[in-house]
Amino acid sequence: MLKALMLSFQSLSDKRVQSLMVKVVLLTLVVFLTLGVGLWFALDWTISYLGWRDEDGLFAAAAAFALMLLSGVLLFRIIAVAITWIFADDIIDAVEDRHYPEHAMLGKRPNLVSGLGMAMRSIARVIGYNLLALPLYVVLLFTGIGLPIAFLLVNALLLGRDLEDMLIARHGKAHGSIRKLPRLMLGFAGTAAMLIPFVNLFVPVIATAMAVHMVHGPAARQGVRA
Repeated sequence: MLKALMLSFQSLSDKRVQSLMVKVVLLTLVVFLTLGVGLWFALDWTISYLGWRDEDGLFAAAAAFALMLLSGVLLFRIIAVAITWIFADDIIDAVEDRHYPEHAMLGKRPNLVSGLGMAMRSIARVIGYNLLALPLYVVLLFTGIGLPIAFLLVNALLLGRDLEDMLIARHGKAHGSIRKLPRLMLGFAGTAAMLIPFVNLFVPVIATAMAVHMVHGPAARQGVRA
């Protein structure tokens, strides 16, 4: 796990990875800004429709900002998944070409339809499983520490699976899967990092690179994958 993390940071020196990192960060910021502005206009229209007074639009802006903060964690998780799937193949190509050229030659990129299908299923899982866990989240809200632990565990399982699926789609289950515990640890690290402002912008690229190293690196060859 630590070896994969160190190798993923080394991958950031690759110009192709740097270019992808810039694209991921810019796209993430654009999506969030677009959501924020759209939410602001929607709230402003709703306030006007209801006949409430908000002449300067300050209340709508404050409410939109508050809602973005409250929903930002889950929204970022969903957006990060979508953006990761958009650039996943390019990230994997860059990392494999540099570190694992033999695997790069054997792997086969999924076609557009297959990639979009997996991305949609991934996003549906994030929304669906978190909605199913919502009653648990509400109950654990009053325990203080229980809520973040439950959220991290649910989304760690999902993120680990998403990252593994990207490699399985290219190399097949026999050569693209990650052992269960490392996969959970990868998902947990990625989900936890997504909770840290600014750091979360770089998580999609780093986590995808880590998954490549965990699949092809020395540690992966020492045990049986699950």
